[in-house]
Amino acid sequence: MEPIVIVGIIVGLILLLLFAGAPLKPIRFAGQGIIRLIIGAIFLFFLNVLGNRLGIHVPINLATSAVAGLLGIPGVAALAAIDYWVV
Repeated sequence: MEPIVIVGIIVGLILLLLFAGAPLKPIRFAGQGIIRLIIGAIFLFFLNVLGNRLGIHVPINLATSAVAGLLGIPGVAALAAIDYWVV
């Protein structure tokens, strides 16, 4: 597709949302999910920094960030235990 068509579609969708109004529940739900993923990635970053001496390294990707973000500290502990004992 031509770039002008893509830009036109995006501008049209933005104008439609401005005039019609966006449903707040799905946007709020998606925003909270994204924030939880970011928090999970930050938890995993600190786990990798602090667990470096113990040989614990959990990769930071969408699945591990989701587990760490949704479950919090117990999720990070579970990922560390899986990495330490299983992998």
